[in-house]
Amino acid sequence: MAESPKLPPDYPLPPANFTFLVESMLMQTQMQLGLLNFGEANEDNEPNLPLASHSIDMLAMLQEKTRGNLTTEEQRLIENGLTELRFRFVQVADELKKKAAPPAAEKKDDRPLIITPDGGKGSKTI
Repeated sequence: MAESPKLPPDYPLPPANFTFLVESMLMQTQMQLGLLNFGEANEDNEPNLPLASHSIDMLAMLQEKTRGNLTTEEQRLIENGLTELRFRFVQVADELKKKAAPPAAEKKDDRPLIITPDGGKGSKTI
C-alpha cells in the first residue's frame, strides 16, 4: 500500500468553515467560466457553461438551505458571490455567442433615395 504524500508540519490548513466552502465554490465556478487560468500563459481556458451553471445552482441551493442560519458576513458573501457569478455567466455566454456567429456583412442599401414633400415622414396628404 502506497503512502499518501504528507504536508510539511508547518503548512497551515484553511479552516473548515462555511466561508471557506463558499469561497472554494466561487473560485471553482470562476475557473469553469474561463475567468481564471492557472496553466501556461498561452493556454486558453475554454469556458464550460453547463458545469458553471450547475455550480451556480449548487451555490443557490446552499444559500436557500442555510437561509436564517448564517452570520451577516456569510450571507453577504454568498449573495454577492452569486450575483457576481450570474453576471459573469451572462457576459461569458454573450461573448461565446458573438465568437460563434459569423461576422455580419454590412449590407449597403442600393435602393434609390426618394425625397417626399413631408421630409420622409410618410404622412399622406389628400
